[in-house]
Amino acid sequence: MVRSPRVLAVGGAHIDRRGQVSGAYVPAASNPGTMREDVGGGVFNALRSTVRRGVSGSLLSVRGGDAAADTVSRAIAEAGIADLSAVFLDRTTPSYTALIDREGELLVGFADMALYELAFAKQIRRSRVREEIAAADAVLCDANLPSAALERLVSLAAGKPVFAIAISPAKVVRLTPVLGGLAVAFMNRREAVALAGLDDAASQKTILDGLRSAGLDSAVVTAGGGPVLGFDRGGSFAVVPPPPRKVVDVTGAGDALAGATVAALLRGMPLRAALREGVAAATLAIESAGAVPDFTTATFAQALALVPEEQKMT
Repeated sequence: MVRSPRVLAVGGAHIDRRGQVSGAYVPAASNPGTMREDVGGGVFNALRSTVRRGVSGSLLSVRGGDAAADTVSRAIAEAGIADLSAVFLDRTTPSYTALIDREGELLVGFADMALYELAFAKQIRRSRVREEIAAADAVLCDANLPSAALERLVSLAAGKPVFAIAISPAKVVRLTPVLGGLAVAFMNRREAVALAGLDDAASQKTILDGLRSAGLDSAVVTAGGGPVLGFDRGGSFAVVPPPPRKVVDVTGAGDALAGATVAALLRGMPLRAALREGVAAATLAIESAGAVPDFTTATFAQALALVPEEQKMT
């Protein structure tokens, strides 16, 4: 029997709240809408999609000693993921609140994540982390970790693939010291522009060239419903997402893309082929009310069949 690949994920696993405006959004006013609460976090969302694509996963995060921590713990267990997280009884579990318009596009996000800043660097120094990395085939992390923790994590990986999720334009710069040690970095256009130090009007080619100059050997850049860009040592390419059959909520689409792409890479696919699987997962996420798409092998195959082959960029 062939052993499934094993991934150690390190990063955010917290309460996600999504409020959606039911009518036209009016700034600086009371807007009717709905609020839902789930468990999310960039690396946890991505890992759940990775696990659903046949990879064995463990998660190291940090949480408080409140009721929200119990909710996070249950979600990790229900996803079939080994929980290595540390609990700080006198702290509040991190949370993220997103307000989205009636089309599902983000209006504003609010992150209450002081515990990540406080605790991650110490947790990476735990002896158990070294053991878990040694047992894993790859590491998946996000920029909820401070730069010092990211540097330590990449050093402990000792050449094993490390995949990173940017999280936000403000946090992506935390990856700067470790860019040369990453197998693939996943980000959206705004995060890519911030990391490369470019203007918002930069062209696709300029952005990819800027990321290479910053030190990345390989990266994926999303742009909403626009082409998903990628590059590796073999060159640059783009995958055009198919139009979603319905748009329910765009939250988590980028995380789903990262998770499914990593799973395909660990099965031996080159990035340009793996990225098609990522785009399929992102499409399913957009069509789902949850931050993580719930799919079967059959429904995933149907979504993948709609994703066109990559296009070489010149």
